[in-house]
Amino acid sequence: MPEARDVEVVVFDVLGTMVDEPGGLRAAIRDAVPAPDDVAVDQLLAVWRQHVEHEQRRIGNHDRAYANSEIIDREAAHHVAERAGLTDPVAIERLATASQRLKPWDDSLAGLADLARRFPVLGLSHASRAALLRLNAYAGLRWHQALSAEDARAYKPAAEVYRLAVDAAGCPSKRVLMVAAHAWDLRGAQAVGMRTAYVQRSGGDAPKTSDTFDWRSTGLDELVSVLAAAQKRRTGSDRPGSRCSAAP
Repeated sequence: MPEARDVEVVVFDVLGTMVDEPGGLRAAIRDAVPAPDDVAVDQLLAVWRQHVEHEQRRIGNHDRAYANSEIIDREAAHHVAERAGLTDPVAIERLATASQRLKPWDDSLAGLADLARRFPVLGLSHASRAALLRLNAYAGLRWHQALSAEDARAYKPAAEVYRLAVDAAGCPSKRVLMVAAHAWDLRGAQAVGMRTAYVQRSGGDAPKTSDTFDWRSTGLDELVSVLAAAQKRRTGSDRPGSRCSAAP
């Protein structure tokens, strides 16, 4: 098992990892579209997600200029509305901001609070700065710092997004742990030298057998226990360290 005591700063993906993105979007679609059945909702959710993923890839491939998450979500909402025959502008606009009103997973708030007593904790999200502010407030996520990919004008897995977190941590990347429910996200973090922890979530991207993440857990509680015990052994305290260790 890798040495958890080497971790000094913990970085969390937000959408899908700390908040239930697929469940929240399903609920928003169900509210916006008159009397849809579950099959129709899943089809409309697929329209949304396919648009977002396609546009983020286009930006990553430099086939489109950077557009933040609010712009892409609004485009996705209009695609869903067109497919569903939804014409109410108020309902469409509310749907466009659905990603700012996502509920945390059952273990997210307690796990984050527990780790924040022991480590500096950062959020690192595709959500724009304004959307991330509102999402954190709605979900009750309390970070020491929340970072938006908008500051890098890119989307993960672009290296410059992860470097936002490494730079904010002020540590060598190998002392910074990236936690996510998406294996593709963790592969991007590995590429810049970060430590990685996969947390299983419904709707996430499961690791392949070839993935070599430092930890894999079925929930945040399991990961918190490992890291909290390691922090206590390393520092003899439950409080975060004042700076990164000088050790290489």
